Amino acid sequence: MACASEAFRQLAQHLCAAEPLGEERCSGSGFREAAAGADRAHQNPSLLIGFDHRQGASGWHRGVKKNGQQAIGRSRGGWTTKIHLVAADSRTAITLALSPGNENDAPCGRQLLLELGPMPEELPLIMDKAYEGDETRQLVMDLGMIPVVPPKCNRLHPWEYDRQLYKKRNEIERLFRRLKGFRRIFSRFEKLDVVFLGFIYFALIIETLRLV
Repeated sequence: MACASEAFRQLAQHLCAAEPLGEERCSGSGFREAAAGADRAHQNPSLLIGFDHRQGASGWHRGVKKNGQQAIGRSRGGWTTKIHLVAADSRTAITLALSPGNENDAPCGRQLLLELGPMPEELPLIMDKAYEGDETRQLVMDLGMIPVVPPKCNRLHPWEYDRQLYKKRNEIERLFRRLKGFRRIFSRFEKLDVVFLGFIYFALIIETLRLV
């Protein structure tokens, strides 16, 4: 026990060589200076060297620049991304694409249809009102499919559509609801589209495996 006490005493003297071992350091000048410094730092965050009160990227990665497509745009809801999806049912996605939140839906939707490839003749294609434009509906008919989409209320010449069939659009809404159950999709954390798409594909795979 005596040897252990002596060893602890030597260690304490080594760690606090400027202070006698028996002195009460809790009210010493060192603690008072530290408290004063912390108070100044609280009043002026710029005194915290090496830290950022905005919680930005760390200095280790600050020099790394991420390059690539970033489908992010400012809309009424802030900086957002739109997911355009072609699905067969409430769990099966065929293809998808991204666009900034401030861009029109129809151009990206038409590009997605062009990349879709050949589809069965007279296949009903149920679409959201965002894709009810003349150019989009004509493209659907040129591809051999039948557009099923209601006209907007400001249409001068509205058209008839299969209302019963249009009710099946809730299936793709349920698919979006499942995707938004994943936090990294509901709130986009990734800067690059390729990384964000990777998480979307991963979520779709999980939803498919749940049926097995």
